Amino acid sequence: MDLRIGSFRYDNTEALFDGSVTVAGAGSTTMSTAATLPEIFGRLAREEVEVSEFGLTFFLRALDQGVPLVAIPAFPVRLFRHSAVFVHAGSGITGPADLVGKTIGEFGVYGQDPGVWMKGILADEHGFKPEANRWVIGGLDHPAPPFEFTSHPHPDGLDITTAPEGRALSGMLESGEIDALFTANVPQPFLDGSPNITRLFPDYETVERDYYRRTGNFPIMHTVVARRDLLAANPGLARAVYTAFDDAKEAGADRYRKFRRLYEAPVMLPWANALMEENDRLFGEDWWPYGVSANRSELDTFLRYHHEQGLSKRRWTVEEIFAPELLDT
Repeated sequence: MDLRIGSFRYDNTEALFDGSVTVAGAGSTTMSTAATLPEIFGRLAREEVEVSEFGLTFFLRALDQGVPLVAIPAFPVRLFRHSAVFVHAGSGITGPADLVGKTIGEFGVYGQDPGVWMKGILADEHGFKPEANRWVIGGLDHPAPPFEFTSHPHPDGLDITTAPEGRALSGMLESGEIDALFTANVPQPFLDGSPNITRLFPDYETVERDYYRRTGNFPIMHTVVARRDLLAANPGLARAVYTAFDDAKEAGADRYRKFRRLYEAPVMLPWANALMEENDRLFGEDWWPYGVSANRSELDTFLRYHHEQGLSKRRWTVEEIFAPELLDT
């Protein structure tokens, strides 16, 4: 059996791309990537690959539409997202309570994975109510329509519009046309040093580390998915794919562990060794775990947020969305 797999090229998938890790039992494995993650997700939606990295929200939306997909508990992307909320310097927003009644942009779709996490965290910890805001969906640094590869559910009565033709959200934030932005990527004007854009949580690392200490949640953005009929027709394939992604992740992690002896000199990042030591104290040796059991809290939390925010028709459970033979991982 030949297998086509789509993924971004991360340090935790590099071993799959260079061939040092393969999927056991597959006749051949063809890895493909793209310039952007939406392109990778779209290939799965068009069935151009059999297995792919996929955003959690897009996976759940597909399940709601009856698409026969199933998740494999490997998580190529997980990020703390307090840092992903940006505000216009003249908006009067100095903390979460000031978001009430403001106009907020969101990249590509209402309810991107980082948006789901941050709306949920802000709701849990600061009483945030998305229905109290106006929402604008569009491209981040370049004008773009809402994503075409996914559905666009949202609660009735929510004030959602698309960005004006020819406008991108980062420019609208810089000019003050929107007050805040929930985003997957850092807006280019901020990277360029614009004085008009700041973060909702300027000291985001301190806030995010505190969040982890209190909740134990390291937010998951993406999982690996496959078609149910493919896995049903190939017993053992789900575990083989999981093992390959897990081995590739471990190969990436081992590079960092070995580099510690060299003060992380092969990584062009000052004080990387100090960061590794600090993260070891916080996370333990496996700071990026795969499998269901080590990630049940994050998964349950995301599933709850997704339903509470009106993005799922019902509250999915972990047991329903992952391949049954991998629930013991």
